[in-house]
This record gives sequence, C-alpha cells and structure tokens, in this order.
Amino acid sequence: MSSMLTDAGGLAASCVPMPEAEAAALAKSHYGLEGRLVRFATEKDDTFRIETPRGEKFVLKVANPSEDPQEVAFQNGMLDHIAAFDPGLPVPRVIRNRTGEDQFALVDGAGQTREVRLLSYLDGTPLSETGSTAPQRERIGEMLGLLRHATAGFSHPADGRELAWDVKHVGKLDHLLGEVDDADQRRKLAEGMQRCTACSDQVAACRTQVLHNDFSKSNIVVDADNDAFVTGIIDFGDAVRTAIAIDVSTALLNQLPSYPRTQKARDDLFLEGRSLLRGYLRVADLTGDELALIPHLVLARVVTRALLSIWRAKMFPDNEVYIMRNTEQGWSQLDWFLARSPDALSNTLLDAQMAGA
Repeated sequence: MSSMLTDAGGLAASCVPMPEAEAAALAKSHYGLEGRLVRFATEKDDTFRIETPRGEKFVLKVANPSEDPQEVAFQNGMLDHIAAFDPGLPVPRVIRNRTGEDQFALVDGAGQTREVRLLSYLDGTPLSETGSTAPQRERIGEMLGLLRHATAGFSHPADGRELAWDVKHVGKLDHLLGEVDDADQRRKLAEGMQRCTACSDQVAACRTQVLHNDFSKSNIVVDADNDAFVTGIIDFGDAVRTAIAIDVSTALLNQLPSYPRTQKARDDLFLEGRSLLRGYLRVADLTGDELALIPHLVLARVVTRALLSIWRAKMFPDNEVYIMRNTEQGWSQLDWFLARSPDALSNTLLDAQMAGA
C-alpha cells in the first residue's frame, strides 16, 4: 500500500516536458488563443500562462501522463461547483475548448497521452513572494473557511483517492525514511512519524469533506491594495476528501516562520498562524478535539514534506531546486515540535475558541 501511495498522482512518474512552441500550437488549435506563453515552475505537469494581444490571460495545464483523467475531472468539477455555490470566491474558472469539452486527451510530440485543460488566470502576487499583516492573514483564514463551505456539498467518484500529501496517510511513508541520508534527520523524522501515527484514531474520527488540502502561500494570490486581499485561490491538484482539521493544519503550516528570529516566535511557532485561525473561526467552526489535533497534523505535514521532497529530488534531480524549496526551513520547525510533549502540542491552540485565536 505504501508504494502505491507514492505512485499515485504522478509523484513518481517522469515526464518529457512540452516545449513552449508545442503548447502555443495546442492553445491555438483547440482554444483559438494566440499570444505570449510563460512556463510556470511546477511539481509534475506542464503549466503555461497565455497572454493575448488584447491583454487577456489564461492558464493552460497539460497533466502528467500518469495522472488519471478522472482525477482531472474531479478538479474541474470541484471548480465548477465552487463557482456555482459562491461566485464571489476567487477560484479559476474552467474554460471549454472549441468543441465544448472541459478537458481532453492529447498525444503530445513525445508520444505521451496527457489530459489538457484551460483555466482563467487570476491576477495578483503569490503570497510566497510578499508579506502579510495580521488583519490580512485573518482575511486568508476567512477565505479558507468560505472555501470549506463552498465544497461541503460536493462529491465526485474520484474524491476518495489516496494522496501522499494527505497527511492522514503519513504512516504509509515509512519506506521513504531510507532515502534520508543524514542519520540525525532520519531519526527525527522517524520520531515525528511515530508521534503522528499515535493520533491515527483521532484523525479517523474527524469530520471529513472534499477540501483544497494545499492552502499554501504559493497557492494564495493577493493584492495589498484590494480590500479582500486574497484575489486568487489556485492549484486544486491535491484536493481530496479528508479531515477538515487536516485542511486547516496545512494552511497553518504555511504560516509558520521559516527561521524564528525573535524569542516570541521561538516560543510560539503559531504566532502568525493564530491570525489566520482567528479569521477562519469567524466563518467556520472547529471542535475542541479538532483544535487539539491540528498541531499534531502540522507536524505530520512537516514530516510528509521532508520525506516526499527528499525522495522526489533524488528521482528528478533536474527539478531539485523547485522540489526542495521549502524543505530546509522544515528542520527547525521539526525541532520545535519534537521539543514539546504531545500534551503540550494538544494545548497549543485550545484557547482559539475562547480568546479568538
């Protein structure tokens, strides 16, 4: 099962990249679009921004050959559902091709069969490239809560897929510990994994629904001059039916400081994340059990990120810089979690409901 988990979703599959010229011809023939193409750095597929001479912008996505067409359809269906449920949520819109299809299979120039789709482009700056104030992080939390409400009633045959990035499966990644060359890092990851798997029963008892599952800074587009602050929620590639607490924990992980520089931040790694949590609880609820579990799930994400990144960087050395971009900061975060007892971690966020996070 563990090897199947890391085989899923294209994580272990190599792919011959599509040249820009081929992508441009594809956009013209199937969507009638011409313009300047810019390739985005991605984990496993080919993604391009297209800007037409009239200033219109689109995102052309060509999936990894190993990705199941049903999983691409799941993402498209989820985006359509969100747009219908809450048109004000800034998520990409799925754009049909000339024959009315929201996705189609294509054999590319390298002989690979791949799913193709076109999405609207959302203007703004990725949060990973800028800073945020406490009120702005509250807006991020509110947006995550609103997104949760929008996807609560959605279902799809592929929503129960098993993803390695869904941290309820962290224990199934134990075979990747052997990929970690540094003995001290390997020991710490093994200890972190053991702590996380001790919470498996509590995770299994959590409320679940279809969720974004990757509310990271690179997937949140912002504009400091816009009252809403968040102008885009992108990349639904890790969406899955999972625990509500897991979705929140992923968002909180991405608000942890890379390297805590003040004593206050060293004492409370969730210092900035509490603003996000305050905004989230303004529009969506969390039970006491979920709040107690979330810090453990953040630890699970730290462990998962390190294991998958180290493993994939060895498999795809040409993409190592992108794959490992968030890994180095995780070691100090891992140390922070392991320095605290499980009970202390459980209490970290329990004041959120009473004190407004």
